[in-house]
Amino acid sequence: MHFIGIEIGHGGTRAVALDLESAAIRAEAWVTHDWIEGLPAGYREQDPAQWIEATAGAVRQCVQALGDQKDRVAAIGVAGPGRGLVLLDEEHRIIRPSKLAGDSSVKRQADEIARAFGGTPGLIELAGQAPGKDSAAAELLWLKQHEPYHFQRATNCLTAQDFIAYWLTGERATEAGSASATGLLDIREREWSKELIEFIDGGLGSLLPPVRPSDQPRGLLRAELAREWGLSELVQVGACSSAPMLSALAAGCVVKGTVAVELGATGVIVGVGDEPVIDLRGEISPLCSATGGWLGLAETNNSAVAPEVLRRHYGWSAGQFESMMASVSAGADGLLLLPYFTGENMPRLPEGCGVLHGMTAGNFTPAHMARAVAEGVALGMGYAMSCLRDLGFDPPEIRLLGPGVVSPTMRQLLADVLGAPVVPVSSRQGAAVGAAMQAAVCFFHECGESLDFGEVASYLVAGDGEARCEPDPSKVDFYQELMSRQQYLVDTLHPAGFI
Repeated sequence: MHFIGIEIGHGGTRAVALDLESAAIRAEAWVTHDWIEGLPAGYREQDPAQWIEATAGAVRQCVQALGDQKDRVAAIGVAGPGRGLVLLDEEHRIIRPSKLAGDSSVKRQADEIARAFGGTPGLIELAGQAPGKDSAAAELLWLKQHEPYHFQRATNCLTAQDFIAYWLTGERATEAGSASATGLLDIREREWSKELIEFIDGGLGSLLPPVRPSDQPRGLLRAELAREWGLSELVQVGACSSAPMLSALAAGCVVKGTVAVELGATGVIVGVGDEPVIDLRGEISPLCSATGGWLGLAETNNSAVAPEVLRRHYGWSAGQFESMMASVSAGADGLLLLPYFTGENMPRLPEGCGVLHGMTAGNFTPAHMARAVAEGVALGMGYAMSCLRDLGFDPPEIRLLGPGVVSPTMRQLLADVLGAPVVPVSSRQGAAVGAAMQAAVCFFHECGESLDFGEVASYLVAGDGEARCEPDPSKVDFYQELMSRQQYLVDTLHPAGFI
């Protein structure tokens, strides 16, 4: 039996076909997206129509690769970016492009919401979380204020994954993990926050879809799509959720206390709780999971950007970058990078910039730069892990996934910085695999069979023991001191307006 998982990402859409019996990926496809050019500074948008075309193309490629096995496809799941709001009019047409992570145009509206409810403490008391500048809550207020014509035309307000699921099935719904990423959900009650909705607009509640359980399928694949792709008209579409939530599932992190790190387009560290993971300092984002529980999540925006900037500057391949950073000892002989090439979430520097500190004639070399970039990225993840530890997380190991963990040097660096063994999981496709896993649970739930998320994760997800890295105790202490130095620079330079 096969389950197709789809991930709508910034750079493109991925689809995988997961064979449940053999726990193997039988087919995979990737279709790229384009950004809208010529926008004002601070804007980062895409046309959601591209996501439909990319989804259709990726699924079609997977189905063709399956050949005769396509008849064994039972369900489809969808993961979407943490931010990606789609507004539809009464004729189901897309009203405007979607703002994605990195768009800072709605910061003022996020601040306005915070002021109205007593800042972060007041919002956490109200809904368990504080909507930020990447939230749908702030974006909807921005639309009402800046594009009232578009706002008034809207009859549906959907996340990217719920939009694609709506296109796949014709059924309008969401689940708690997906809804919690909008900033509009009361995460304790798993219901839309009436107070937040009323503050933005009294009619907003009618635009939002109903919140359904994470193990309940969305519906059946539309007959015309089933015929076009050569699939059965009985193929189901799963609950669907946000990519960070489904990446945690793909890493096998379902039970309380487990922690996963994903190094992809962004860096994500997530801890699983059996109750809301509330950080009163507002550094860890409290969210609902895609498996019926809760998550504490932190995201770093520069985990891929910083290495890519350096690689592009020197014209290095991935292998050359690996060799360079491995050739220099821990600490890069005093060279320390604050890798904030774009605005950063962890620490919160929405308009931050990078700083290279500690340059000498001896360490100002390409190899030292490579090591400093890798360490700067890892230290950001380490700071996030320290915040999770303050909330009670002390995992015996940390699961790794995403393209960034193929580097053995980076894996060992993460173990030393995070202060815990790290082990890559068998799947590198992250949220797409998580979407397929969630779809499988929904399918069996609909069939009346008891297969829960923990069971499917224990069966499908395995750690790569050969790539497991144990932390070096002496380096753990060293990197804790280096992390303190990095944070001291942030705490000193940011209030003075230098980053």
